[in-house]
Amino acid sequence: MTLEWMSWTAPTAWFFCGIAALLVGMTAWQLASPSVPRRGLLPLTTTRGDRLFIGLLGAAFIHLAWIGLASGSLWYGSAIAVVWMIALMRFG
Repeated sequence: MTLEWMSWTAPTAWFFCGIAALLVGMTAWQLASPSVPRRGLLPLTTTRGDRLFIGLLGAAFIHLAWIGLASGSLWYGSAIAVVWMIALMRFG
């Protein structure tokens, strides 16, 4: 049996570095200014960390839906995902 290793590409590495930087930034923000649970666009009470997690899941589903249902460039799907994340973090 041979062991296959994942082939890392630069975009993949940048993506995971970005997620790691986002988590470090959110941790520092939480330590500096603890969040207060609130209700916004979502029908449940959430904190900043909850909204980040829900936003990342939503962005992943937006990308999967774009790949499966649309024929345009993935950059458009990424733009929609960024707008989703901004709206959710601000108003969620």
